[in-house]
Amino acid sequence: MCGITGIINFDGRPVEASIIKAMTDTLVHRGPDGEGFFINRSLSDSAPEWKQINGTGNVGFGHRCLNTGDLASGHQPMSNVEGTIWIIFDGGIYNYSDLRRKLEESGYSFKTNYAAEAIIHAYEAWGDNCVNYLHGVFAFAVWDERKKRLFLGRDRIGEKPLYYYRDDKRLIIGSELKAVLACPDVPRELDSQAIYDYFCLMYIPAPKSIYKNILKLPAGHVLSCGTHDGLQVRRYWDIKFQPEEDISEKQWCERIIEKLTEAVKIRMAGNVTPGAFLSGGVDSSAVVAIMNSLSGSPIKTSSIGFEEQKFNELPYARMMAQKYRTDHQESVIRAGAVSILEKLVWYYDEPFGDSSSVPTYYVSQLTRKRASVALSGDGGDENFAGYRRHYFDFLENRLRSMVPSCFRQTIIALLANIYPKADWLPQVFRAKTLLTNLSLEPVEGYFNSVSWFGKQKSLILSPDLRQELKGYSPFEIFEQHGKNSGTNDPLSRIQYIDIKTYLVDDGLVKVDRAAMANSLEVRAPILDHGFMELAARIPSKMKLKGKEGKYIFKKALKPLVPPEILYRQKMGFSIPVKDWLRNDLKPVFEKLSARRRFENYLDGSMVKKLWLRHLSGVNDFSSEIWAILFFACWLERMEQDH
Repeated sequence: MCGITGIINFDGRPVEASIIKAMTDTLVHRGPDGEGFFINRSLSDSAPEWKQINGTGNVGFGHRCLNTGDLASGHQPMSNVEGTIWIIFDGGIYNYSDLRRKLEESGYSFKTNYAAEAIIHAYEAWGDNCVNYLHGVFAFAVWDERKKRLFLGRDRIGEKPLYYYRDDKRLIIGSELKAVLACPDVPRELDSQAIYDYFCLMYIPAPKSIYKNILKLPAGHVLSCGTHDGLQVRRYWDIKFQPEEDISEKQWCERIIEKLTEAVKIRMAGNVTPGAFLSGGVDSSAVVAIMNSLSGSPIKTSSIGFEEQKFNELPYARMMAQKYRTDHQESVIRAGAVSILEKLVWYYDEPFGDSSSVPTYYVSQLTRKRASVALSGDGGDENFAGYRRHYFDFLENRLRSMVPSCFRQTIIALLANIYPKADWLPQVFRAKTLLTNLSLEPVEGYFNSVSWFGKQKSLILSPDLRQELKGYSPFEIFEQHGKNSGTNDPLSRIQYIDIKTYLVDDGLVKVDRAAMANSLEVRAPILDHGFMELAARIPSKMKLKGKEGKYIFKKALKPLVPPEILYRQKMGFSIPVKDWLRNDLKPVFEKLSARRRFENYLDGSMVKKLWLRHLSGVNDFSSEIWAILFFACWLERMEQDH
């Protein structure tokens, strides 16, 4: 909904207005409808429109505003009546009315109808615990002039981004990396661990960014930092998988629809009727069906397809649109692959290997022509075990329990090592991953399933970069989340890992950057934290039943969504990467992968071997090569900008 930036100089040096302006200008796409600034000192008459307050001058805020017509954040930066507490805020607070009523009963008065003012008063009333009272999506910064203290908060699931950089003299914040980097003298040293994370996972997991010392505030966390205190980051919310076994399937279905309807309703509140992404899958269809039941006029739905039928879901989206008589628009992607790749590199700021960012960008562009807000179906697979990898992990755990660990770690590990990777064989004969996973413990096996570049993942990296890693493995991230999950149930544990990694740092990053590139706000009812807490209480056996993922969710949706959509084979929101790499992107890949700077990070001979095997058809390395290509384009862009 907005873009925010800020600087706090610990040594008391005045913040330069021109720097805050330059940082904020990088976020125009996040907020094309206005800007606002605050520096806690008196400014010259050359900038009379800027908010002013007497003070030391060591704090500056910038804000770009996207006016969606409802859930308004208001003109920002905003302060309390005394001018002692200032806020910049990105997001929407869905329980604004209830929160305001609670604060007014406690004696706080409101001058506006803006969510930012409610957060100010919530901070005054409850201090750092104010985040526990906020139901919505948000990233905000509060400057407390009395305590000389900065307080940052990010929503529970991580729908809104927030980056920060700190050295011994200053703290810099921004909605996106490009805003932080617009501040002079911020180092651009790449993080070798983040590079390895990227090539294993196709994204960079929080709190890391691609740059050393620039970090993401993790989802469900707050940060505090005073001029005389150290920086502290703490978690204020977590998802807990605690199944309730004594509830029938019928009761769960009723609760699912009731809670999802509530989540959709609060995201439709206000003066603007939002549009909707409609992919033709289960989750977006569920959201559209419930939106239709709540709206007095046809829902504006948008769908993207491809000429290649293998990737085209338009017929299913059309089926839903016709069933509910939505005001439907659709488009077939024919745009040049090279031009969209260059755009994505700029908007995503750091390497991002999920090629579904392409259709997400285009569906956002299409939707923005008719709406400033859209609802999406993000989160269904994470909440209800809808990915095929969840079923495969279930099978692996069953087999793992039947085989002694000593046998798995010796004989099966040996078989996995010698078994060929043969993507050209029928899937039943592709046993290398299965054998490898069985030789590992459950969480490590799951990590191997979702990571890329085979067993020798680190070999894609240059020798110098491998040496710099000093034995680090991205598996450490999964291992820690597995320990934090608080459950021994294998399915719940990997759902927890997905929510903490793939969902927040791939799925939500993808949607936020693609939507904000088009100045579109996206709201995801299935990611409502109350709905997610409900889903976490549903026993695993009702989520994954036999081969059927999302079993209980689909059963709840039977009255609303046609069976042709509920029970069709999952396609995913993917693109024809293989064809693009053999055509438009082929010369681009070969040119960029030959650059000397490229070989500072990746092993050129390994990349060439991968490329030739892909072109020959022996293996399908489309996803891996797309990730390498995105990284190479990103390096090229970084070099130009530096």
